[in-house]
Amino acid sequence: MTDLIYQRDAYLQSCDATVISNTADGIKLNQTVFYPMGGGQPGDTGILSKAGDPSCSIEIIDTRKSTEHNGVCHVPSQDALQLPVGTKIIAKINWPRRHRLMRMHSCLHLLSAVLPFPVTGGQVGDGKGRLDFDIPDSILDKSHITDKLNALIESGHPITSELIDEAELAAKPELIKTMAVKPPRGAGAIRLVRIENLDLQPCGGTHVRSTDEISEVLITKVKKKGRLNRRVSLQLLGM
Repeated sequence: MTDLIYQRDAYLQSCDATVISNTADGIKLNQTVFYPMGGGQPGDTGILSKAGDPSCSIEIIDTRKSTEHNGVCHVPSQDALQLPVGTKIIAKINWPRRHRLMRMHSCLHLLSAVLPFPVTGGQVGDGKGRLDFDIPDSILDKSHITDKLNALIESGHPITSELIDEAELAAKPELIKTMAVKPPRGAGAIRLVRIENLDLQPCGGTHVRSTDEISEVLITKVKKKGRLNRRVSLQLLGM
């Protein structure tokens, strides 16, 4: 089992760790700051360096969940050096990229508050993202959504996380906005991300601490994706 440090502190950029497995799927560590792909957010990239010998390092090009409970696979580049089990390393994420992903992920939660409709899909990207909404016969104005979203961003609403019991979440189905992706079950508690006075929903991703950290955004496209689906795409202006 890997200690998922990023769940407690999304701003921690590196940590000491020990290699506990090294297979074709990737490198597993006893603890990590690397976020594995999930919930529409890409996996982190970065570097694993041998402790005491920074010249001995490998590039991590992706991070994925493994089939084991709380398992995280750090996927190295094809020409990476081998790190035997037991090797002490320093795991360091590509922080500028991660921070852009955090800003966009928080922005998409905010967008779901601006457009309070069921979410049928979404994708967090590096500096850009999208949400698909179930909106029948609706005309969405890009400029209006942009203005409303930026006003909420500038207001500096705190973003926090908390845990909810699975049974309590089952009694509050209105908290689950995303129709295509359901929160994982079986762990006893599920993480909620709260944007103060605006939004509360299950999410295991990484987020900024306040909406004003997102900075200015632009709605770039609103596209019809079927009889009901409307895809709203946006990008960060302050990269």
